[in-house]
Amino acid sequence: MAKDLYQILGVSKTASEAEIKSAYRKLARKYHPDLNKDDKNAAEKFKEISNAYDIIGNAEKRKKYDNNEIDSDGKPTGFGAGGFGGENPFAGGGNPFGGGNPFGSGNPFGGAQASGFDFASIFGDDIFSQFTGGKQSGFSKRSRASKGQDAAFNMRVDFLDAARGVEKKVNLGGKNINVKIPAGTQSGQTLRLKGMGNPGLNGGPNGDALITITVDEHPYFKAEGLNVLLDLPVSIVEAIKGAKITVPTVSGKVAIKVPPFSSSGDKLRLKGQGIKTKSAQGDEIITLQIMLPKKADENLSDLADKVQNYAVRSF
Repeated sequence: MAKDLYQILGVSKTASEAEIKSAYRKLARKYHPDLNKDDKNAAEKFKEISNAYDIIGNAEKRKKYDNNEIDSDGKPTGFGAGGFGGENPFAGGGNPFGGGNPFGSGNPFGGAQASGFDFASIFGDDIFSQFTGGKQSGFSKRSRASKGQDAAFNMRVDFLDAARGVEKKVNLGGKNINVKIPAGTQSGQTLRLKGMGNPGLNGGPNGDALITITVDEHPYFKAEGLNVLLDLPVSIVEAIKGAKITVPTVSGKVAIKVPPFSSSGDKLRLKGQGIKTKSAQGDEIITLQIMLPKKADENLSDLADKVQNYAVRSF
């Protein structure tokens, strides 16, 4: 049973030239053999859609196909075959898909440009050298190696891993590789992995893999450049008398001294306890927050009665 060329391209018989071209472009990308090397059926499918576009993508051939003057292979039907109707417009040696193929017998995928469609606009100027064994022809004089397209990926990273740097095993395009996350990596930054993107064309290099990082929030740390910020709750007793408190840093715990009569908003700086890169190191900046008990405390109320009030505002 003859194949319906409109069904092959997934368009209606009333489709416009632009709709047919758009459908062909999408299918050509999807089934191109170079992008489906593990799919044995891709080349055959690619050949089929190229042949379909060669006919219904050309206004004159489409009209003959619609009038049943040529079949789905572009061959004349009825009296048009065998020379009864005069000259056969589709005659021509070496074309496995019917005459009229401007590329000659060297193109195993059909005449994709016979209707003026720029196939190179899909895959690059030198795509046809893949089909002609590297030989120059009328449309491949500009043939040259073309780098593959870059491939985009997203990755979530724990705050401490991003701050300290980490190596993660990820799967990119079916390959498991180790990706180094540099210390100090921030949300929105993109890592570039050379040669891990889509394959090049005509012997060209592979594209790159672009990995955009999202750093997860931390329960109590925040990053500000290479500095790490920490809000430290202290009791009113610790604020008045001073205290020695163990606090977390990105590299472990350290003990600090809270000076007597500290106020909320006072800052303590721990030198060198921030994010460390190859060229610089930040600090940890601690902001004190005096916390009162959530429940009423009579002892604190009595203490407040005994302490003379003092000025804290200048307005």
